[in-house]
Amino acid sequence: MKRWNGWGNVNTDYPVPSSALDYLTKRLGSLDPIPDCTKETVLSAVSESRLPAHPLVDTSAEERLMHARGQSMRDWVGLRYGRVKSFPDGVAFPETDEDVRSLLKYAKEAGARVIPYGGGTSVVGHITPCPNDKPVLSLSLEKMTRLLDLDETSRLATFQAGVAGPQLEEQLKSRGYTLGHFPQSFEYSTLGGWIVTRSSGQQSYRYGKIESLFAGGRLETPRGRLEIKPVPASAAGMDIREMVLGSEGRLGVVTQAKVRVRRLPEAESFFGVFFPSWEQGSDAVREIVQSELPVSMLRLSNPLETETTLILSGKSWVGMADRGLRMVGYGDTRCLLIFGVTGSRQLFGRTRRDAAAGLS
Repeated sequence: MKRWNGWGNVNTDYPVPSSALDYLTKRLGSLDPIPDCTKETVLSAVSESRLPAHPLVDTSAEERLMHARGQSMRDWVGLRYGRVKSFPDGVAFPETDEDVRSLLKYAKEAGARVIPYGGGTSVVGHITPCPNDKPVLSLSLEKMTRLLDLDETSRLATFQAGVAGPQLEEQLKSRGYTLGHFPQSFEYSTLGGWIVTRSSGQQSYRYGKIESLFAGGRLETPRGRLEIKPVPASAAGMDIREMVLGSEGRLGVVTQAKVRVRRLPEAESFFGVFFPSWEQGSDAVREIVQSELPVSMLRLSNPLETETTLILSGKSWVGMADRGLRMVGYGDTRCLLIFGVTGSRQLFGRTRRDAAAGLS
């Protein structure tokens, strides 16, 4: 189960390495931790629900707390130190499109505001209930996770929109395909959430951002169902998909999505390269991009991010690597470039050689 006041699973320990504590203390000064607020204390602040009973709606304090905030630093601080002032009045768990339509009708009759809830990874306040005199229904799609259809001719896969990244890739992998969309929130974020926030993945350089992958789908809205057909591109009229992309749940609840998938790559690896300075690193990235090498990922970290990434990793070899890099002239201004090579074995080998030549 997800943690109620931070990222990750409750069954997984995330210790801070001693080297990371030393580094943070050096940068921020002596730290005086504030004691965490207990879950029981936060639960005691959850008021009575204002929603009428419904078989698909859970009004328990536990579920309302679990769906009250996203994953921003502000959300974590509020949860960890008991500064949560608003909660949804109930959490709905539909399993079908018909359930969603029924719940929208229920919310209208109850005079409730509806917040579509995917994986709860929002960092910009999407899922935070605003305190007001109207009840709030959080509509979670966590039970809508199935692969409904895979058309291997057009390579279009139809999923229920509540499917999280690992679930989606696992279902496709068993059929020999991948979507290739890997945002940093991949572990918990959902297909529907990617669409309504115009998500970008770590390997979008190869696979494209979500607007390139989203071919069509279905929305349940307060005015009825909206079907978006995966029609060919046209120069006539507006593209309805563009209305849904980035809409953040304002138009309705995405319940199904058709996405463009690819065959699993024959080979894939990721490599790290250090540069003495940001200017040299950015020059190398520009050379790779302008040479149109088919790399799947390019991520250049500035000196601060490079240092922080290495130290917070807690790896035993970091100190030795630091000394070795400094001996050959890679000092405090060094930058780390991570690049990925993905594709057929023949293309993999050629791209790796060409990229290495461009970085030398």
